[in-house]
Amino acid sequence: MAMTKRQRVRVIRGAQYAVLLGVVLFVAFAADWGQIRRAFFDVEVASGMFPEVITVALVNTLIYTALGFGFGLVLGVVLALMRLSTVGAYRWLAGAYIEFFRGLPALLIILAIGSGIPLAFPGTQLDRYISIMIALGIVGSAYMAETIRAGIQAVPKGQVEAARSLGMSPAKAMIWIVIPQAFKIILPPLTNELILLTKDSSLVLFLGSSQLQYELTQFGRTELNQSRSLTPVLVAGVCYLIITIPLSYLSRYLEKRTGGKKISSPQATDVTVEATK
Repeated sequence: MAMTKRQRVRVIRGAQYAVLLGVVLFVAFAADWGQIRRAFFDVEVASGMFPEVITVALVNTLIYTALGFGFGLVLGVVLALMRLSTVGAYRWLAGAYIEFFRGLPALLIILAIGSGIPLAFPGTQLDRYISIMIALGIVGSAYMAETIRAGIQAVPKGQVEAARSLGMSPAKAMIWIVIPQAFKIILPPLTNELILLTKDSSLVLFLGSSQLQYELTQFGRTELNQSRSLTPVLVAGVCYLIITIPLSYLSRYLEKRTGGKKISSPQATDVTVEATK
């Protein structure tokens, strides 16, 4: 007798639960929990990492991320506007930049900025924070530019037409009407980009640094070499989660607030009202 659709769904779901239970039991009985505890949960090693893991490594990670995101956001806005420009050369340059840097690994960009600029311009020695800001900014800007462009194009054209009917120049309409509305639309994906940039900040360890400039990955790596325990890796990972999990919740919250709603700014609303009088 053939099974009904509901019965097939129950059988498939039961099989999935059975497979999951089998994997859990295999891991529970096959793993050496004593060795795992000694390798990852050494309380003495973990306590020796504090407070420096917070006051130095975590703070530096936040600083590097903020510098890169701020620079990348400004550069991303410029690139997005160039992509939407009526000047063909601007569109070509912005498109080439975006495709080029989106296609390269972040590590190569960081190494190129840290080592390539002094070689290309003899006598030029960038401050480490400036190098990190430029490198992470370039990594993030190529992605943020496309997100910002999509947000600008999602703003209803009627808003721009209303602003232009009141005598606003195209530049003023873009700055005061379009961009504020676009940012409300793209806040969730920008938050996701901030999470990615937080993790990419771990690559700055290849630029070299003093102990007071360590970020979480380099701090964990140094402690790992000294202690010969994997506990520093776990502690560094937890610190990353302290940053990224709240940002993930923020992204979902913003997505709920903006998703499926008509986005408008106070300035745009006033313009629309005036234009319809």
